[in-house]
Amino acid sequence: MDYFLSEPAQLSWLEIHSENYFKSDSIARQQLQQIRQHYQISCHGIGLSLGSVERINPQHIAQLCGLVNDIEPILVSDHLSWSENGGHYFNDLLPLPYTDEALNVFCRNVLEVQDALKRPLLIENPSSYVKFAHSTIAEWDFLTEVQRRTDCRLLLDFNNIYVSAFNHGFSCEQYLQAIPNHAVDEIHLAGFTVKQLEKGEIWIDTHSRPVSDEVWQLYTTWIQQHGARHTLIEWDLDIPTPQVLLGEAMKASDIVKAHAMKALITKEAL
Repeated sequence: MDYFLSEPAQLSWLEIHSENYFKSDSIARQQLQQIRQHYQISCHGIGLSLGSVERINPQHIAQLCGLVNDIEPILVSDHLSWSENGGHYFNDLLPLPYTDEALNVFCRNVLEVQDALKRPLLIENPSSYVKFAHSTIAEWDFLTEVQRRTDCRLLLDFNNIYVSAFNHGFSCEQYLQAIPNHAVDEIHLAGFTVKQLEKGEIWIDTHSRPVSDEVWQLYTTWIQQHGARHTLIEWDLDIPTPQVLLGEAMKASDIVKAHAMKALITKEAL
């Protein structure tokens, strides 16, 4: 926070975890208001629990609306997951069973939040390490149907796709081909950790390392095919210096600029 308050703007936008700034009279909220004078802000939620059978906590929605009205963010997002049941809150983004029943619940909750915000909500694809045996819908089809039913927007996390593809044995390309690219407003990139367990290897979305070469390649290919999107480098653990974070962000900027230049040259040639 101190770095981005003291340094001249080197980026056009920053992303926050919405819940960290819910208290309107907190020091964090005051700092955010100062930063907002120099940067656009994206509000990324981790606590709506959109997949919970119970309706969204009305206090949570009210606090989110207060933050959004105060900060006027360019984007507001949350996850294809759940984290609350019966008043008990879990410090994790838990996977959903991909069934018709869960789809109805999730869409109902997304519509309720969008009605309160009076704007579309971006839904992010999760990383996962287990799946429900009784799921009947592929994750990419579930997410696509949520978007169709609610007219929400999408936050596409390439690292989550890459990690989950290894853990569950599906194809990144199959996933990406199914996603309605016109609905994607934001992209996340991050690093992951490889962990050896007794039953084999698992990849964990730790946000503690640089973006892998394979994820950069997925991102580059997608941008070349579908055009530029707001792109965020996520780094939540073992956080390096701001200069390292900016270096990763500049890689994404270079990819976007290269695509824009190629498109311009092609247009001029025509």
